[in-house]
Amino acid sequence: MGWNLSGELIETCSCDPHCPCWFGVQELMKMDQGWCDNALLFRVEGGESNGIDLAGRTVVVGADFPGPTLFDADGTARLYIDDGANEGQRSELEAIFQGKVGGPMAVLGGLMSKWLPTQYCSIEIEDDGDELTAKVGDVGEIKSSVLKNEAGNAMTMQHSGFAGVFQFPDEKFRIAPSGSRWADPDLPREFETRSGARGSWNWNVD
Repeated sequence: MGWNLSGELIETCSCDPHCPCWFGVQELMKMDQGWCDNALLFRVEGGESNGIDLAGRTVVVGADFPGPTLFDADGTARLYIDDGANEGQRSELEAIFQGKVGGPMAVLGGLMSKWLPTQYCSIEIEDDGDELTAKVGDVGEIKSSVLKNEAGNAMTMQHSGFAGVFQFPDEKFRIAPSGSRWADPDLPREFETRSGARGSWNWNVD
């Protein structure tokens, strides 16, 4: 059974700006601290799976990659799904965002050696368009700020590797430095983020 989702991704990671993974070139994808941790916020605006409407739901991925490279596929991650999701939505969202049913998240899921049990918690978002803050249960806070030039235009990057992986329709994302803090006791380490990006996505799997 196919599924489709669309929405916005707010990406944050522990590397100094800008996260080298967005370039999608393996030789450049070097973790500046010898490890990389990230928090990815997915705001689902529309879509369904197995006849279940998933619009309006929010999913966060917290992940730790011990290094030395992303491709060692030794990551540990957890999903956090907003506590407004019903049982059916929880099941479908978990399958999609752990990459079990194909789509872009199967690429990320392939880098994980361990998925911790999914948590269902409050996810409170304040968003004025350029500045976004999301409080995720008692484990973390995501802060994202769109970077603008002197003319007030959002700085963007196009046709990068990760933009293609996440299937941004125009393969473009906005550069958005972050200031997130994460402290899930079951993840290997507490972390803060500095790098960040935002983009719209539209996923369809037949």
